[in-house]
Amino acid sequence: MNVTELLRLLQAEHDETAARADGLREQIERLTTGLVETEDRLAELAATRRVIDSLTPPEQEPAPAEPASIYQRIVAAFNEHPGQVFRVLDLHELLELPTDEPSINVTRSRLGRLVRQGLLEQPGRGRYQKRT
Repeated sequence: MNVTELLRLLQAEHDETAARADGLREQIERLTTGLVETEDRLAELAATRRVIDSLTPPEQEPAPAEPASIYQRIVAAFNEHPGQVFRVLDLHELLELPTDEPSINVTRSRLGRLVRQGLLEQPGRGRYQKRT
């Protein structure tokens, strides 16, 4: 390999590296612009939240979601009776919930979810108890 060939290869590598550096600079510029825009949006959202918080009276806190309180009541019933096996209708009567078919089906679905989460077990069809 002679000096001329070596200089040509060196120049080619220099040109490729310079082009890559230019591409990276452009990418950094795009990312920087995107970051500035995103940080501006975050600041706007934080300001909006502060305004809404200042306009909301403290005594008007949002009510807890109904499903969470029902789940809590169901789990509490099983915790109070850890060895007892419940049918859905028995649980409704204990918790003084409506015993119509749609309500029973909703509770059956909730109990299934609690079984899948590992909080309850199903020792037989339509029967539920606290997992031990």
